[in-house]
Amino acid sequence: MAICDSILPEFDHEMATTRKLLERVPEGNPDWKPHEKSMTISRLAGHLAELAGWGKTTIVQDSLDFRPVGGPSYQPYFMTTRKQLLETFDKNVAEARAAIAGCSDQEFMKTWTLLAGGKQILAMPKIAVLRSFAINHVIHHRGQMSVYLRLNNVSVPSIYGPTADEGQM
Repeated sequence: MAICDSILPEFDHEMATTRKLLERVPEGNPDWKPHEKSMTISRLAGHLAELAGWGKTTIVQDSLDFRPVGGPSYQPYFMTTRKQLLETFDKNVAEARAAIAGCSDQEFMKTWTLLAGGKQILAMPKIAVLRSFAINHVIHHRGQMSVYLRLNNVSVPSIYGPTADEGQM
């Protein structure tokens, strides 16, 4: 079995579950956060939308410098409306999925490097980056978003099982 065929079902499942959460992000208080050190809800939602596209970045590029010397730094994405958030997420998921589906096993095993100001932060095979930075990173922040929703009295959808809001699956 090709690597892409083994990871696509996981990618599809996690992105569909993430979309269910993003569909519920409230628009009325974009600067809300549960703690002074936390991201705002608009930034966390935007981060989930942008992370969905990191699968494509991982596959089509061999590195990413998010603070290149002499160049513009990475600009984080913030949700402005739920419609815009979901459009961005869906676009990023589709592009990442296409990149994953078209990726050869040989390409998955190439090293991908994350840089900041030209200095290496990490270097791993693209498949490891895809799983850790694109999929697991989404899962991590999706967990945070489920807490944000709960604290805003927004119904939390089923993720890996029933929630207090949705009961039995």
